[in-house]
Amino acid sequence: MLVLITYDVNTQDAAGRKRLRQISKQCVNYGQRVQCSVFECLLDPAQCRSLQAKLCTIMDPEKDSLRFYYLGKRYENRIEHFGCRETYLPGDTLLL
Repeated sequence: MLVLITYDVNTQDAAGRKRLRQISKQCVNYGQRVQCSVFECLLDPAQCRSLQAKLCTIMDPEKDSLRFYYLGKRYENRIEHFGCRETYLPGDTLLL
């Protein structure tokens, strides 16, 4: 299933900046960054629970926010892109 993950981390102190880097690093391991704090991740249910647990361990619930949007398996018709960056399909192969 395609999961859109967004986060907002309070970076007013060094600990917040560290949490931001750690959350970003975990999300990169599972998906594609589409905006600064937004990732599209193709996950199975076990991967999703694992990633949620990791991110919730890193974040400070008093200062930070995480959102998971479940777009499901038929996500192609649920995403519209406008603007400068080329769109991609999460299931396609990415060449680096």
